[in-house]
Amino acid sequence: MALYSEKVMDHFRNPRNVGIIENADGVGEVGNAKCGDIMKIYLKIDGDIITDVKFETFGCGSAIASSSMATELIKGKPLSEALELTNKAVAEALDGLPAYKMHCSVLAESAIKKAILDYYKKNGRPYDESLFADIDD
Repeated sequence: MALYSEKVMDHFRNPRNVGIIENADGVGEVGNAKCGDIMKIYLKIDGDIITDVKFETFGCGSAIASSSMATELIKGKPLSEALELTNKAVAEALDGLPAYKMHCSVLAESAIKKAILDYYKKNGRPYDESLFADIDD
């Protein structure tokens, strides 16, 4: 069996939604000091719908693929749905990640949550703090 699925390789070689959104409504940046991966997610939001999402990732192929897939999974979705995205769902959508690369999908989930939290705070919107308990603010 190959180390990485075809989907992981496709999202690594041809990442979707790469770039920066100027004047983004929400930005989330996370990193993993152990492996050196850094992920930044930019959101454009209109009426609680994520109308655009971009990412910048410095890291391994799994980090890039996880970022790319995560952006695909939340684009066009309401914030409530994006907040339900788990690292397991990202990994499953990629047809799996090696166990020692699962932290890459965790980074993607955390970056999205941080970007949504940033949006809520910038706009003085109330939010359920328990939804963000697992991320560093």
